[in-house]
Amino acid sequence: MPETVDGADMPKSKRPSDSAFKQQRLPAWQPVLTAGTVLPAFFLIGILFIPIGALLLISSNSINEFVYDYTQCKPDSGNQTCAEIISSSPGTTCKCTIMFELEKDFLGKVYMYYGLTNYYQNHRRYVKSRDDDQLLGRLSSIPSSDCAPFAYVDDEERIPIAPCGAIANSLFSDKFELHSVDRDTPVPLLQTEIAWPSDREIKFRNPDGDLKEALRGFSRPKAWTRELWELDPSNKENNGFQNEDLIVWMRTAALPTFRKLHRRIDHSHENFIEGLAKGNYTLTVMYSYSVIEFDGTKKFILSTTSLLGGKNPFLGFAYIVVGSVCLLLGIVLLIIHLKCSKSNGGISSVHQRSTARP
Repeated sequence: MPETVDGADMPKSKRPSDSAFKQQRLPAWQPVLTAGTVLPAFFLIGILFIPIGALLLISSNSINEFVYDYTQCKPDSGNQTCAEIISSSPGTTCKCTIMFELEKDFLGKVYMYYGLTNYYQNHRRYVKSRDDDQLLGRLSSIPSSDCAPFAYVDDEERIPIAPCGAIANSLFSDKFELHSVDRDTPVPLLQTEIAWPSDREIKFRNPDGDLKEALRGFSRPKAWTRELWELDPSNKENNGFQNEDLIVWMRTAALPTFRKLHRRIDHSHENFIEGLAKGNYTLTVMYSYSVIEFDGTKKFILSTTSLLGGKNPFLGFAYIVVGSVCLLLGIVLLIIHLKCSKSNGGISSVHQRSTARP
């Protein structure tokens, strides 16, 4: 006898209910790929992408950019490079002077970047090595375990580091001074508004009260030569966890070759209202950041921008290549369709086979 439900006469059944969902009778749409639908799509993509790529390429090429690799720059005296001096004496600073010429006028807003190569900020352990509570101003004597081995100055004394972690410990420390030789005046540089507004306003906060007192009992990162409240002596509001150089560095790069915004040219100065004029300039580098241990290089970059950001020809080339490939495929498939498709004339003469036997 089949089992029955308690208090009922109907037997149990595993049969699904007779609904449209369980019986797979829901309405559906399945596109039929024919020459009449595929070929226009190829041509449309090609016709749209090629002009867009050309506009992106023109926009990128309109940006003026100057790049100088200063990895092996030498001080004013001596035969050793600054890279060799810093590598043999960590914690010291080497001053080198570089003469260069801008061959074009850099009109509009001009930005100063530093670039690094062979630097893997995207390493999983490096990206995790931070304490977001600390960066929000919520200080604790026990930093996040993700900061190890950059959480304490000494494992025995257990003095916590603020900001802790590998990212903060490796903060880029080179300083630049730019001087216009033709105008015999220094180029004014701004250290603020170089970080993302969301980072400045939401992700980084200083503890309440006096910053130096709040950090009593904490130590600076091992590789730093200045305290957290001394990062910007000219602007006390740009110190602590809200220092914009620190904020820019803490936003890790996705690729091993990258550039980060370092300074903005102050265009309120009467000699630089329209930008940087072509001519001779002197760059003084306070060299303190070593990269030769991991075969890296350092670059100094001056660049203007467009509505789409900095110089990046890859996007324009990508659009042009994709559009050209789609146009080529559309033409090839159209030729194949016209030459090799079957005629409907023979189909009309085909009749359904009679079920009757001859």
